[in-house]
Amino acid sequence: MPKANLYNMAGEQVGEVTLSDAIFGVEPNQSVLHDAVKNHLANRRQGTQSALTKGEVSYTTAKPWRQKGTGRARAGYKGSPVWTHGGVAFAPKPRDYSYSLNKKVKRLALKSALSAKAAESEILVIDGLHLDEIKTRTFKAFLDQLGVQGKALVITENVDENVVKSARNIPGVTSTTATILSPYEILNNRVLIVDQAALRKIEEVFA
Repeated sequence: MPKANLYNMAGEQVGEVTLSDAIFGVEPNQSVLHDAVKNHLANRRQGTQSALTKGEVSYTTAKPWRQKGTGRARAGYKGSPVWTHGGVAFAPKPRDYSYSLNKKVKRLALKSALSAKAAESEILVIDGLHLDEIKTRTFKAFLDQLGVQGKALVITENVDENVVKSARNIPGVTSTTATILSPYEILNNRVLIVDQAALRKIEEVFA
């Protein structure tokens, strides 16, 4: 069965935690992970890009010069896409890029992402992740004790304001709760720092 190291708030290893095989021990499905990441990025797109077509640009429709005899290429009007400041051929218009994935696919993608992290020993479980006050310096010292460098995702059981506000000013560190995990967030961070209560919640909700 997969295991993860257990740490206290002083950054000291105090034991090991056995992880659920049903969630952290599955064979990662690369195709499903790709679909989940693509879906996440598509749903994040604003879709507000827009450009004017040749029928929408504000130009006279008068012919710039006569058709023949000038030695220049024939031209119909200044709003043509081949002219500077003319309309755009096949111009992008506002649209909704979002789409949904099958629930089973999303569940498999999440398990695949968590299993990949467990296999790489990139899950650190904390025995009682909490802070007495909002203090970025304190949380940064805690990460340093754990040896965490680069991007990290902090997972708590519920929204902990002290943890969230202490972590949000540290570059590369983000936080979330156990019930709204996404494969993209998991794969986009090098290390997962999971509260032990959040770990139990993950195993309860996604098993």
